Order: sequence, then structure tokens, then C-alpha cells
Amino acid sequence: MTRGILIAGTESSLSAAIAAEAGKRVEQVAVACIPSHIADPGSERFQPSAGGSNIIPLSWNPGSAISARALTLAAVNRLGHIDDAILVCTPPSVRKQAVDLNLGEIETIVNDYIKGWFFLVKELTVYMKARGTGTLAMVLSDVGSVRDEVVDLMGPSVTASFSSFAQGLLASSFGKPYYTLAFFSEIGEDSSFASFIFKHIDEGGKRSSGKWFKYGKLGIFGR
Repeated sequence: MTRGILIAGTESSLSAAIAAEAGKRVEQVAVACIPSHIADPGSERFQPSAGGSNIIPLSWNPGSAISARALTLAAVNRLGHIDDAILVCTPPSVRKQAVDLNLGEIETIVNDYIKGWFFLVKELTVYMKARGTGTLAMVLSDVGSVRDEVVDLMGPSVTASFSSFAQGLLASSFGKPYYTLAFFSEIGEDSSFASFIFKHIDEGGKRSSGKWFKYGKLGIFGR
């Protein structure tokens, strides 16, 4: 039976690297990215529709609970089943004074980078519980950016929310019929980080479930 891999997350070089690593294991990979309404100038973007022939691009509106369910069903229909769901968060950076923030940016951040994860995890865990198997991997990359006189008000908030959500999922993973893992990097070595993620997913199981894994130049260790 072919392994079904779904990657959902930010349009970023990390998402592209994870998709490429997944492509070494299966013929087709389902990928759904958060539309880049907010992004750092010059930042790399990964658009699934422009990917290789092994990429199945799926639509996702993170702020919609209905879209989260539709995405899960679409992935199941296209792949046959979901064995591994990898959620990738690379926080956006918005360097403005609080007085200069506009309502649209605030709404986008909350919907796309905070609320959306809850909707999607809800649908994926319902599916994996019913199927009795699966791996849910939460991936956070917090590389940061060049120091600036204006503090980033958005990125750290997204990082804190995703990290806390992942920690809660790990803490409640005991006794579940699926595995839950979380990964963190602040190095920016996308290809190596992607390889590390799949190494743990491929070799994991009960030993790895419920744990944070941090990728770093000085070694790999639990967080």
C-alpha cells in the first residue's frame, strides 16, 4: 500500500525542502500552503502548483473550519489515505509600530497562522483516530531575521502560539492510536532539517511519540 503524505504550511523554502524529501519516499505528495498575504520582502516562497509532477497541490483557506475538512477529504481522495501529516510553520515578520498595524494584517495573522492550525489538527486527528493509525508532525522554524530598530510584533506571537499548541498535543498524546511528534529549528538549513524530520518519522513510533526534537549545529536533542 502506498504511503500517503500530506504537507500543509507556509509557502517557504522549508516546505519545499520537506516536499522534496517526501518525494524520495513516495511517487506523489499532497501539499497545501498558506497563501502568502504577508511575507518578508525577498523571502523565498514555495507554490505547490509550480512544483514537480509528483506534487499534488491542494487548496486551503486556514481561517475556515470547512476548508480544513475539505482539505483533509481532498488529501484522502487523492492519496487514498493519510499516513503522515506534516504541518509546517515558518512565522511571518511584520516590523511596524503597534499604531501602524492595519486591521487586515491582524486578521490575516490570526486566521492563517494561529486559528488555522487548530482547525486542521482537529480534522486530521479525527481522521487518524477513526483509522487507528497515522503520524502528526508539527514543524516550527524560527530562524529570525536581521536586527531592526522596529520590533517584530507578529512573528514571535505566531511562534509562541504554535509552540504552545504543539506542546499541548504532545502532552496529550499518550494512549492515542496515532503518533504525535514536534520539530524545531532556528538554523535555517532546510534540506538537512527536512531529512532529519523524516528520519524520525520513518524510524519513529512509540519511542518518538510525544517528544520535541530540535535540530541544531551542536547536535540533535529533545526540547
